[in-house]
Amino acid sequence: MKRKLSMMAVLLAASLTTYAQQHHYDPPWNTPPQSKVSFTVPGIDNIPDLYGDINDPQLVVFFGGNQFMCIDDLLSAFKKAYPAYQRIFAETLPPGILARQIAGGDLTIGNLHITLPPDVFTAGKGQLHEMAALFSDTASYTANKLAIMVQQGNPKHIHGLKDLGRAGVRVSMPNPAWEGIGQQLQHCFVIAGGDSLRQAIMNTKVKDGSTFLTQIHHRQTPMRVLYDQSDAGPVWYSEVYYQQLIGHPVDLIPIPDQENITAIYTAGVMKNAPHAQAGRDFLHFLQSTAAREVYKKYGFDVW
Repeated sequence: MKRKLSMMAVLLAASLTTYAQQHHYDPPWNTPPQSKVSFTVPGIDNIPDLYGDINDPQLVVFFGGNQFMCIDDLLSAFKKAYPAYQRIFAETLPPGILARQIAGGDLTIGNLHITLPPDVFTAGKGQLHEMAALFSDTASYTANKLAIMVQQGNPKHIHGLKDLGRAGVRVSMPNPAWEGIGQQLQHCFVIAGGDSLRQAIMNTKVKDGSTFLTQIHHRQTPMRVLYDQSDAGPVWYSEVYYQQLIGHPVDLIPIPDQENITAIYTAGVMKNAPHAQAGRDFLHFLQSTAAREVYKKYGFDVW
């Protein structure tokens, strides 16, 4: 009986080790809030793109998702600069999804139903221009460029956008249906290799399964590269920079300026913001030196 129990213990330890390895790189990658009970289960219940206090918040911010790495430091600095606001709720989903949430008035993730309207929405300058009628005030505050994320050591010898069209290269690509970066990348493909490159990546390789279209690009592409499901993924520069910053085994392949684009991040205070003054204060904070230092820390361009 003792030997049987010992064998069961070994098998259990082996299964737990395998489980840990399977989820070694899973988000959340930030530091979760402190509470009496912490119950985050990798691969099951981790909800990495919802932050903070969902109960009676004093400020609600919808961030275009690729700013997720800045949220801890950014909200901490804001609370220090504006101590009246301590209960803050933030989302970092793809901007197209957030825009649909704003239009529809709610969002469901799993069994969680969220009806909180935002006080502030941040995304690319172009998207805020399209939604201009919804904002009482807007301001631009940081910028970003594109890069390619590959596995550490670059085993597939990816040197630029043209290589993403090669047969045998598995690409993780943001879905243009709800990711602004997806639309912009198609333009970059045409500059780098003509429309034939765009067709290869976005049509031929989608059909044969070697291009995977993401739903949450800032989460899925790093995980797909880290877990050897994709060889490369075009992302914002700050996303590769951050994965390297936290010690994950990825490499950054730069994209030359002539094939690249610059995204200008812009924030808007909603005309119907439930916490209008808090929204205005946060917009002002985003333009401060403290906020710029946070974005600079995580690889964004600041001015």
